Amino acid sequence: MSLEAIAALREPVRRTVYEYVVARAEPVSRNEVAEGVGIGRTLAAFHLDKLTDAGLLEAGHAPRVGGPGAGRPAKLYRRSTAEHTVTLPPRDYRLLAGVLASAIERVGAEPAAYAAAHAQGARLAGGDAISRLAALGYEPYQDADRTIRLRNCPFDALAHSHPGLVCGLNLAMLEAVVGDDGQVVRLDPGPTGCCVAIHSKNNDR
Repeated sequence: MSLEAIAALREPVRRTVYEYVVARAEPVSRNEVAEGVGIGRTLAAFHLDKLTDAGLLEAGHAPRVGGPGAGRPAKLYRRSTAEHTVTLPPRDYRLLAGVLASAIERVGAEPAAYAAAHAQGARLAGGDAISRLAALGYEPYQDADRTIRLRNCPFDALAHSHPGLVCGLNLAMLEAVVGDDGQVVRLDPGPTGCCVAIHSKNNDR
């Protein structure tokens, strides 16, 4: 299925629709997509349904708030929680990562793992924090409080099976990536995305 899903993004307009949806903090409607991308509502619905069929988006319903049709259910789209990878020949690094995570937890080697993650983060650091986080696949954005939140967790599958270890490793690495530039990196999990958030020190006063 992953190969078909990735192939679905070859169509330029469909890829633009996908990128628009996944960049939003909240699920979006067909009308929002049509307006945001600059295409007709029928074409937006066509591409949204194709992306849903390919497993790249998920569709749900919620009542409209305000405007025409308020109170009636609206079809909303968001990024799918499914993960798509293609490796030829097949590779399964996640299996080995799970074995190593279990071994670390079994022998109590978390402090050494966190130190290694911090050292790796220092090697990855440099430049503007948001640009660096984007390059690492975290999909950062600033909320109304100037907190940098991360839409994507690059280690999502492993974080579900070993949350304490993986979130701790992620925190240690991002502390070094961001550095001490008037910001505080801490665990601040939400319903979706990465469990780490970067807060301005001014907001903590």
